Amino acid sequence: MTDNSGIDTEAEQSLFEAPPMGEQERMVEAILFATAEAVTVKELNDRMPHGSDAAEALVHLRKRYEGRGVNVVKVGDAWAIRTAPDLGFLMQKETVETRKLSRAAIETLAIIAYHQPVTRAEIEEIRGVSVSRGTVDQLLEMEWIRFGRRRMTPGRPVTFVVTQDFLDHFGLESARDLPGLKELRAAGLLENRPPLGTVPQMGEGDVDSEEETEEGQSELFED
Repeated sequence: MTDNSGIDTEAEQSLFEAPPMGEQERMVEAILFATAEAVTVKELNDRMPHGSDAAEALVHLRKRYEGRGVNVVKVGDAWAIRTAPDLGFLMQKETVETRKLSRAAIETLAIIAYHQPVTRAEIEEIRGVSVSRGTVDQLLEMEWIRFGRRRMTPGRPVTFVVTQDFLDHFGLESARDLPGLKELRAAGLLENRPPLGTVPQMGEGDVDSEEETEEGQSELFED
């Protein structure tokens, strides 16, 4: 076969021999390792030197990776290097999430800590405003409070108490180790509230609108 210039193209191409299969395996391995997305055989061949056989190299490479921490796997019509399925749990990463508490949540938490077991109505009586459901749900989700025993009063309202996780977080052996209420008022957590017995106004106490969001749960009981 010749082109328009009269040069034998097959003879020209034969001058460039394909790399040894072992070298082709290394090439395929390098491409798969460096590429996040799966790669097709055609794409592999397009990147490799003329005459390479990516399909055959994949057969050898796949066998070489059997039983290893990573495997050569087929994804649709493409190929990729992936973590062995039985080792997937090692890829999980735990992170520490910084949570934000509103002033309403901080005050509610403080009241539960000092007055436990305490009902929602009692929390509202102390704070002078209604407690939004979102505030309590957030503290329950953080596992800093939990449900206590129901009161043997009309309606049998549920009570709230702090958890061991709450005590551990603040380095407390028990709720008896909490600082005094004067320190809480000095920190601005319980100041300017109506006296006990004030009827809370409906609609107040919304965690989104009542007070600005604050950071730093660890400052809750600082002097």
